[in-house]
Amino acid sequence: MFYRRCLGIACFGAVAAAMTAADLRAQDMRRPKRLIATGWDHPTSRELPGILAEMEKRPFDGVVVPFVGQRDDGKPAPLNWAFVNEPWRREWFQAEIDRLRRCTFQRLTHNFVELHANPGNVDWFDDGGWENIVDHWRIAAWVAKNAGFRGILLDPEPYAPPHAQFHYAAQPQRDQHAFRDYYAKARQRGRKIMEAVVAEYPDITIFCYFMNSVNGAAVGNADPRAALASSGYGLLPAMIDGWLDAMPPTVTLVDGCESAYRFNSRLEYLEAANLMRGACQELVSPENRAKYRAQVQTSFGVYLDAYWNPQGNPWYIDGRGGPRVDRLRSNVQSALEAADEYVWIYGERFRWWPTSHSGVRKESWPEVLPGCDQALAFARNPREYARTALADLKAAGKLVNLARNGDFGAASAVSLDGKPENYRENGPPAGWGAWQEEKSHGTFTWDKAANGGGALGAARAANVGGGCFIQSFRVRPGERYPVGALCRTAGRGEARIRVRWQTPDGHWTAEMQDRLMFPEPPDQPGPDAWSTLFGVVEVPEGVGRLVILLGVAGQRSPEDVAWFDRVELYQLP
Repeated sequence: MFYRRCLGIACFGAVAAAMTAADLRAQDMRRPKRLIATGWDHPTSRELPGILAEMEKRPFDGVVVPFVGQRDDGKPAPLNWAFVNEPWRREWFQAEIDRLRRCTFQRLTHNFVELHANPGNVDWFDDGGWENIVDHWRIAAWVAKNAGFRGILLDPEPYAPPHAQFHYAAQPQRDQHAFRDYYAKARQRGRKIMEAVVAEYPDITIFCYFMNSVNGAAVGNADPRAALASSGYGLLPAMIDGWLDAMPPTVTLVDGCESAYRFNSRLEYLEAANLMRGACQELVSPENRAKYRAQVQTSFGVYLDAYWNPQGNPWYIDGRGGPRVDRLRSNVQSALEAADEYVWIYGERFRWWPTSHSGVRKESWPEVLPGCDQALAFARNPREYARTALADLKAAGKLVNLARNGDFGAASAVSLDGKPENYRENGPPAGWGAWQEEKSHGTFTWDKAANGGGALGAARAANVGGGCFIQSFRVRPGERYPVGALCRTAGRGEARIRVRWQTPDGHWTAEMQDRLMFPEPPDQPGPDAWSTLFGVVEVPEGVGRLVILLGVAGQRSPEDVAWFDRVELYQLP
């Protein structure tokens, strides 16, 4: 039982040992997670090319872009004002497409054309008006495809009162048609929108600031339409159902869950993700639920202003006893963990890059919320962030390895309690313990001649069916640690790092937050090549000790050997 907890099931180790370096390079099984920037400072299609280099320095994978074309009379044609009863021409937007096609996007590769459900003054029973709206969607999909964008971002919120596209009470013909009739008509219009969109862009992603998550309170009823009739977005599920009717398997929808703006705990994100994936299916016709489960992603909005606004503001997130920027990092991490792919970062009062929006102040977000860019960078990609941070610490002469005798070059070291420990002949290296499962009869020793770089010496495990070298460290919740080592194997078996957690008094805890690190393929493969193991961990709540396990599994004879060297543990500032 202990072995399964410490090192994983033995058969998994055998499978991993059978994988070649080519297998590992050929297939990356990680689910990509991406941050999308949006808000008042988002650049127009005309502004973006001039500031692209500056934009790509920020910790984002994509942006939302309003396209503004030019009508035949020279007046602007905002593509985002799509729910309007007027004919458009594709030629109005060709110059903007050409402008963006000349850009070379390196980092920002998940970009979206912005659409609003505004002015929203077209009744769902207005056939002529909806012929134009459907064509606007067709043009938007064509623009996104030809500009090299990932898809369309729809903001369903009404910004042109008294109009509200998805509110039954705001429909001009509401006295002539019951809500049930509007619901059926909205589904029909949604079907036509999707048919037009996929004709232009068959593998498009349609990202919405919110989809059915906004109507989560309507679930649990035999007929949710009774609850939706008075909702400000009561007709939105019907349009989405129409999308699903006509949507091929190549299309992805994203529910952005704008309701997450005030979330300040991991549990809130997990509960919302569960709602979107589960109960929100009750707002989808039974025949479309399999498609919904397969093609609708969960996402979350993070409202930056809530981390800057003063206490007492209704949009305020406190630091829970620490810096508010740390809550930003933690909440974005939780959002990315619960999301399928995307988390969107929305800001209003300040900017990430130059903007022409008159409501945005001149200060940048990193100026008014120091550390917010690092917080997002860490949440987005902890490994990438840690490698950069470690290089900076090394250059500044502040890099301190917390591993005791991590280079295995010394015959003495100190214990967790600071007491001296000397190497014992035929035992593990000084400062390290060892454990193996009952059926394993291997050896854990100090190989004084082996060298993965640096001081002579390495930890050596041979004929180990399952076991590990062990070292513990005192830590505090919320602290972040890059963990790394070098390893080399001969014969059968595999090597890895597992980081586990204990309470301050040494009891195992937080087992679901254990972290495994496997060898990366060496740059120059060969029998004597050393591979790198590297990862980043954050100390969970209730934890007082971090335990590094240099694990070995699948060895069957004394000729099967694994070496570890240059074990490193650093604390990020």
